[in-house]
Amino acid sequence: MNIVFMGTPAFAVPCLERLLADGHDVAAVFCQPDKPQGRKMQITPPPVKQAALAHGLRVEQPGKLRNNMEAVSLLRALAPELIVVVAYGKILPQEVLDIPAHGCINVHASLLPKYRGAAPIQWAVINGEAESGVTTMQMDAGIDTGDMFLQAKTPIPEDMTAGELHDILSGLGAEVLSNTLELLVQGKLIPRKQDAARATHAPMLSKELSPLDFAKPAQALHNQVRGLYPWPGATMEFEDRPLKVHKACVTQEGGSPLRILCGDGQYLELLIVQAEGKKAMAADVFLNGLRRD
Repeated sequence: MNIVFMGTPAFAVPCLERLLADGHDVAAVFCQPDKPQGRKMQITPPPVKQAALAHGLRVEQPGKLRNNMEAVSLLRALAPELIVVVAYGKILPQEVLDIPAHGCINVHASLLPKYRGAAPIQWAVINGEAESGVTTMQMDAGIDTGDMFLQAKTPIPEDMTAGELHDILSGLGAEVLSNTLELLVQGKLIPRKQDAARATHAPMLSKELSPLDFAKPAQALHNQVRGLYPWPGATMEFEDRPLKVHKACVTQEGGSPLRILCGDGQYLELLIVQAEGKKAMAADVFLNGLRRD
């Protein structure tokens, strides 16, 4: 099948790799423009671009698709039978959705209709969900509102971080995409309407979500730490110093500066932390360093 792939971050790479492994013809790969990264703000191509170039694929990086006739004309000239979208990061206008004969299929990292939006993986962890998954869906003009095709589930253990769940769902998404396209080729792909009454939303993350409020229950803070790792990270003040909390756990007993009383009478125990300008370290090592200062 002649496909145009649209994706940008590392999450999307396994899906692109699977399309190629399954023998599909990827006419072009669309991803977001290169951006400055790291302390030196070095211009860096996104992971999908790096993977596409490694396979000798054509890469396009338009700044936008809406009101961009050059990009739309290019897509029409490529004449894809299908556009596959995985964490592309841009909204597709109707004129793009209408180009392929089979429309646009999206791989979304949640069990729709739950967690529509930009950060489904992180919010599932923050909210303490016991499971997550991926959904393939037919894209429409709404935000993750289109008809669903296939879903696959995976448990979220109570200590799993959003980063760990991200990696699991990335691989699972490739598998579900492969199965979806196999059914499409066979003419057996059946769409299902979403139940809008069950929909929840997963808005974009920001550093405003980072501060830990110890008036909240310990479990909620533990989930916040897990859900915001690796970015933007949970933060707190410890002995008048800003501190990132990379890993924590809930405990019933206090008696240590590393165990902080929470609103429900339980304690959040700090396990891995990072002081400003320092590397991440075990919390007891950090505490010993403070005592030596």
